Amino acid sequence: MKCVQIVEIGQPLEEREVEVPAIGDRDVLVRVKAAGICHSDVHYRSGVSPVGPLPITPGHEVAGVVEAVGSGVSSVHAGDRVCLHYLISCGDCTYCAQGSEQFCVEASMIGKYRDGGYAEYIAVPARTAVPLPDEIPFEHGAVMMCSSATSFHALRKGRLRPGEAVAVYGVGGLGMSAIQLARAMGALDVYAVDISQERLAMAKRLGAVPIDASESDPVEEIRRLTGSRSGLPQAARGVDVALELIGLPLTMRQAVESLSVFGRAVLVGIAAEPLSVRTYEELIGREAEVIGSADHLLQELPLLIEYARRGALDLSDVVTRTVPLGAEAINGVMDELEVFGSGVRTVITP
Repeated sequence: MKCVQIVEIGQPLEEREVEVPAIGDRDVLVRVKAAGICHSDVHYRSGVSPVGPLPITPGHEVAGVVEAVGSGVSSVHAGDRVCLHYLISCGDCTYCAQGSEQFCVEASMIGKYRDGGYAEYIAVPARTAVPLPDEIPFEHGAVMMCSSATSFHALRKGRLRPGEAVAVYGVGGLGMSAIQLARAMGALDVYAVDISQERLAMAKRLGAVPIDASESDPVEEIRRLTGSRSGLPQAARGVDVALELIGLPLTMRQAVESLSVFGRAVLVGIAAEPLSVRTYEELIGREAEVIGSADHLLQELPLLIEYARRGALDLSDVVTRTVPLGAEAINGVMDELEVFGSGVRTVITP
């Protein structure tokens, strides 16, 4: 089969011919129909984030059709449409037993530590193959396995309740999903904070209140807007849940500062520098919380997919381009991401 692999760190990906992967008794072989090109893949190519062993096939956002199943598999069948949970865990340790497989000590991420979806076929344990309804395009199903699933997990970690207000710091791929999912989960108001006019316009179309952080202090603006809605005194204004999806100490601080009494700031973005918080004014005095959110869970994916099937999560404005399974096209997209970054996504369609 054809695949596109990282052969040498810091060098362009290469197109190669390899054997179709064999499957075990509890595995499935999936014909890849869509594989998202994530910014993380650019980090893997450059060596910013470690991968291996080389050569390795990237691609952790994958959807396709089951081609074959192992002798012990009954949960899925050949011909089924599926999308793939990207974390392969042992299934037996304490963390896996409690449904927190992202902390499995033997966990291995497809496209990072084992071959992923930049290929015609991929083999994975059957338990990681999640049914994908006909109403959802393969391209959307693939991207949902990373950005949408991570945003959904973060909102769940923030214990979002109907009628609450949410602030989303960073309206890229994760943010676009977070806005829609927050509304689907019952948020009364969603505030989208960014400095890109294009992204803020898209957030507004999705029903969020756009806040341009290059023109005003987002914390002050959020307190002004939430105060006018609630009639609460200045000290009580703010949002109930703030998601930080960028990974900058500045926006992490702003997420904490924009919280109301009993508010929860959920940190998803990864920062190289520590976060400084005024513990009494921002946490103790408000009984507010700062919560870390890592990846997502297999058990969350069926509900996420149902939101998409019903139209509550629509990635049409996020998945804007497809490219063939070829080294030149894929490297070109990665080069663009390395220079500019983007809130929209490109998907490989083998």
